[in-house]
Amino acid sequence: MLPRRYIRGLLNMNHNQNRRLLIIDDNRSIHDDFRKILMPEIANRGALDATEAALFGGRKSSFGNHGFEIDSAFQGQEGVAHVQESVKSSRPYAMAFIDVRMPPGWDGIETTAKIWEIDPELQVVICTAYSDYSWDQMIARIGQSDRLVILKKPFDNIEVLPLANALTEKWRLFQQAKLRMDELEEMVGKRTLELRRANEKLQGEIVGRQATESESDDAKVNQEI
Repeated sequence: MLPRRYIRGLLNMNHNQNRRLLIIDDNRSIHDDFRKILMPEIANRGALDATEAALFGGRKSSFGNHGFEIDSAFQGQEGVAHVQESVKSSRPYAMAFIDVRMPPGWDGIETTAKIWEIDPELQVVICTAYSDYSWDQMIARIGQSDRLVILKKPFDNIEVLPLANALTEKWRLFQQAKLRMDELEEMVGKRTLELRRANEKLQGEIVGRQATESESDDAKVNQEI
């Protein structure tokens, strides 16, 4: 579980969102495709600069910056190592795109299962071009989860960016809700402790008053005798 102080700081950032993504795929060209879609300002900047210089005399056009930070892994084991390090350093990924077929190592389903043992809050998109697993088979291996989405290859570019935006926002909202719940539980716990202490104090005062009254009654009886 991430430290509450870290979550609060993360949610209060300027962008108010964690845009860290992990791509796990044995095909390097797929990594390039994701970067062109999600980080076009980096992938295309060099070629665009040259074109703009020729066409506009050095003036630069506005260029889409989606604000994602992307790490790459080319096998499941490497991806798991990235996730371990991200959690250890309190810089978790919000989501991961994971390929199903990654010979000779773990496939995407096994990789996802191992990743969720480390970071169960990570949003995962399984990318597959084949019918390697039916939905029921996937669920049988990794369990029913609302953190899992399937993306068929070859994917359309228009599918990737909305997915990344939606799932990173989902991660943020979940962290925000969890933080609010933790704060509410803490507040309830403090209030319960205050009430218990107040009740103990009241009980002590009642016992003390009863003892005083009993002593007073005894004194009156002795005087009468």
